[in-house]
Amino acid sequence: MIETKTVKLKFPKDCNIILGHSHFIKTVEDVHETLVNNVPGIKFGLAFCESSGPCLIRSTGTDEELKKIAEKNALNLGAGHSFIIILGKGFYPINVLNAIKNVPEVCRIFCATANPVEVIIAETSQGRGILGVIDGSYTKGIETEDDVEERKEFLSKGLYGYYTVVSYCKINIESLERKQKRMLNQHLLLIYIHIMIHNHVECES
Repeated sequence: MIETKTVKLKFPKDCNIILGHSHFIKTVEDVHETLVNNVPGIKFGLAFCESSGPCLIRSTGTDEELKKIAEKNALNLGAGHSFIIILGKGFYPINVLNAIKNVPEVCRIFCATANPVEVIIAETSQGRGILGVIDGSYTKGIETEDDVEERKEFLSKGLYGYYTVVSYCKINIESLERKQKRMLNQHLLLIYIHIMIHNHVECES
């Protein structure tokens, strides 16, 4: 007999989460090491649902509050070998997702998002498993030509490109002092302008 239910993940609005499936208790140590090695100073909480033996929530992190949030979500899910990472404000999945996928214990990633998330769970007499996720809201239609132009205009704006550079460089802006932010802004803006000019020259040629 299979019962299906949804579990809503609860995390701060300014945080991103990564939900995945793994296969070994060493996931906790290896994913922790991967996160701190790829983004120095990263703030996160990680919780893993053990699926044999004592079947406990195994957890770690660099921020105690985020760790507790991850633990609560993992306990609510109760799905064997699933794990959840709560990233602190100013840290994004784009910085760490590929590295996490390459951790030997990781089998798959269900989602990486800041959207509201509902997890679809199947439950039997043996335990629980994740069938899938509802990431954000339902699709409302197909984009028009105006929507395409708006999307392209947004992507070409300096602000989007600026934060793309910030993410690519694995920088946590929130952890910097005001003077450091100002200097960083100047340097990154110059980098982005250089990239835009280089791309424009390539297009012209």
